[in-house]
Amino acid sequence: QVQLVESGGGLVQAGGSLRLSCAASRSIFSRNDMAWYRQAPGKQRELVVAITSGGSTNYADSVKGRFTISRDNGKNTVYLQMDSLKPEDTGVYYCAAHLIGTTIVRSWGQGTQVTVSS
Repeated sequence: QVQLVESGGGLVQAGGSLRLSCAASRSIFSRNDMAWYRQAPGKQRELVVAITSGGSTNYADSVKGRFTISRDNGKNTVYLQMDSLKPEDTGVYYCAAHLIGTTIVRSWGQGTQVTVSS
């Protein structure tokens, strides 16, 4: 059963914006913290930002001031608003569900490609 499904990736010019969406199952969304990861070609996957059920957030230094995570509890959906995009933001972005209070991943989405051109 698919529990996390990302959408919204695409090709954008440097300085532009994209909004990613992650639709979660009700059980996953209600029982876990949520997060976004990304993986550039040839590099390891990194945590971009996490959000708790209470709305607390933790951003990677590389995206602070440019990316914003939010969640819609009624739609069981988490979003990643990405502004002022840079070529180094290019990669596959993954939605994930964290064990509450940790960065231990319970479930992964399939990923969505984000490409930022110069």
